[in-house]
Amino acid sequence: MPVPSTQPAAERKLLRDTVQDKIRAAIMDGTLEPGERLNDDDLIAWLGVSRTPIREALAELARAGLIEMAPNRYTRVAAPTKDELLDAYRTLGVIYGGVVRLAVPRFTAAQRKKIVAVLDDVAARVDGEHMDDVAREGSDIYAMWVEACGNASLAQLCRATTDGLAFKLRVPELTELVPADVVRPEIDKLRAAVLAQDPIAAELAMEAIHLLPTRSAD
Repeated sequence: MPVPSTQPAAERKLLRDTVQDKIRAAIMDGTLEPGERLNDDDLIAWLGVSRTPIREALAELARAGLIEMAPNRYTRVAAPTKDELLDAYRTLGVIYGGVVRLAVPRFTAAQRKKIVAVLDDVAARVDGEHMDDVAREGSDIYAMWVEACGNASLAQLCRATTDGLAFKLRVPELTELVPADVVRPEIDKLRAAVLAQDPIAAELAMEAIHLLPTRSAD
């Protein structure tokens, strides 16, 4: 029996991924706003592709938490709420505590220098009461740690979940629920741990930044 060709499926997957990347970028940069309805015909006109890869891409983005879908009712950009923020923020801390612990000993000198510069920038923004700016760029900041962690399974988990979790931080109540006076000292500790190449201290600092408990109650 002739072996069926898999080339069309591979091409379709590649097209879906391209469409997904474009829609994701439009959501993350605010071109597509929270709660905005997504119409198939409008997306077809914008992206210049057929309905199938668009629906596949939207389904993937829904799994990532960036899109909300209700059959025969609506497809829309997710709209983060205050009630979701702390759960999402702490989940990022659980994931990225482990990422940081793996990444810190593996950093090249160039990667370490880049991370320290980013942490200095984040600290300056927190001092300047611009936590919302940090939240908007959260996915890119987290991605730098993933690049060096050396764990393919963990990196895949991060790629699948970080965008949706970081997007949930984009609410006006961020500074109320994530106090700068709690976060700011831990950023300094994370910076110092990176320079000292201390993975345990770095993990604890990342977890504390994300408001995870650091010790048992007395």
